[in-house]
Amino acid sequence: MRLSRRTASVSLAVALVLTLAYEAVPHARVPAGERESEDPFGAACRIRVTGSKVIAYCHNPYPETDRVSLHVECARWWDIDTDSSPIEAGPAQTVRLTGRCWKEVGDAWVSHRRGS
Repeated sequence: MRLSRRTASVSLAVALVLTLAYEAVPHARVPAGERESEDPFGAACRIRVTGSKVIAYCHNPYPETDRVSLHVECARWWDIDTDSSPIEAGPAQTVRLTGRCWKEVGDAWVSHRRGS
């Protein structure tokens, strides 16, 4: 069976595109000392904003304690942003965090720290 010029041209073009696409993919180079820890860590958190109130539920499926804090940024410049005190979410534990603004909530997130 003989390849036509069109089939050969298409095959060459596909091979060239695939090769160039692979070379264009960025390759992360992380020094050995700066790699992330192999131990899984961090509670999974769900945040719900209802009007001016924020509720977050964080569940820690890992054996190490996670100290979680809720941070609420209010939409109005005069409204006071809040940061909750850290709460320890132990292994297999779910914790509830709450916060609020006087008016609208601009943003809300949870920070994590390894427990002691």
